[in-house]
Amino acid sequence: MKYWWVNHKQTARQEIAGAYLWSPKQEANGTRSQFYENMRLAAPGDPVLSFANGQIRNVGVVQDFAVPALKPTGFGSTGENWSADGWLLPVNWRPLHSAVRPKDIIYDLGPLLPAKYSPIQPANGNGNQKAYLAEVGKPAFDLVIERGGLDEMPATDVEPEVPALTRADDEQQKAIEQDPGLDTTTKQQVVLARHGQGLFRKRVLELEPVCRLTKIKNPDLLVASHIKPWRACATAGERLNGANGLALAPHVDRLFDRGLISFEIDGKVLVSPQLRSVDLDRLGLTDFCERGCGPFLGIQAPFLQYHRESVYRRPT
Repeated sequence: MKYWWVNHKQTARQEIAGAYLWSPKQEANGTRSQFYENMRLAAPGDPVLSFANGQIRNVGVVQDFAVPALKPTGFGSTGENWSADGWLLPVNWRPLHSAVRPKDIIYDLGPLLPAKYSPIQPANGNGNQKAYLAEVGKPAFDLVIERGGLDEMPATDVEPEVPALTRADDEQQKAIEQDPGLDTTTKQQVVLARHGQGLFRKRVLELEPVCRLTKIKNPDLLVASHIKPWRACATAGERLNGANGLALAPHVDRLFDRGLISFEIDGKVLVSPQLRSVDLDRLGLTDFCERGCGPFLGIQAPFLQYHRESVYRRPT
């Protein structure tokens, strides 16, 4: 278990209400940020402290791994210079009994903060510029929640359903339905594509008529799955592109959608370390994964690369 601290003054209201955190994948100039890469290191059950406007008022529990998602429209003009391509991390929040000002306890808190990538300056409690999600360790976390009136860490129960992900999709769908640049037919097809239906499914099956792993051909047993997730696509064209889809048996689709498997362009199957070999075997997919599935088309390459980089749960 890891313990996190998020600096989100500009977006705290939306993120607390929406039960999530969101960050770009990179700095505005394209450089990497450990604070943004931490979004993919946070795991279900990890606790998070919310720091905004000089105070920690809420504590949360991560509900699922981060998924690629466009910047929430609810941010409005906030972060206009941020890339729209980012990470969404579902978090259930609850208020502390009393707000905690880190500056008031910096004498005790400062020595407990990390020497590198600290969310605030250990000497004075000022927020560190560009810091977002930072790992702080259990001693710092416990001190804050104790001062906030909690006797112990909040329960780390993880809900089986993650409403923040559904809300993110709903938000994108609403934006599509209100987009004056799309005609009514296109809007209908893009919404259908959210569920792997309509024109998107037709185009996928034209390119991928059988399940990549199981070789099942019966269309009634195949799911048209986006390679680059629907919620992360920036245009209607991406969402309706048949090359951005695979026809998969339902259990294979689940693994692919969750980032537990992915594919190289030559057909090699990547199996995440987070997928237990016993579960893969019980699903009857071990031999299929070891054999691979044959090469993909060149037009599928950029979407597969996106999946490997942004969806697949790589070794840490």
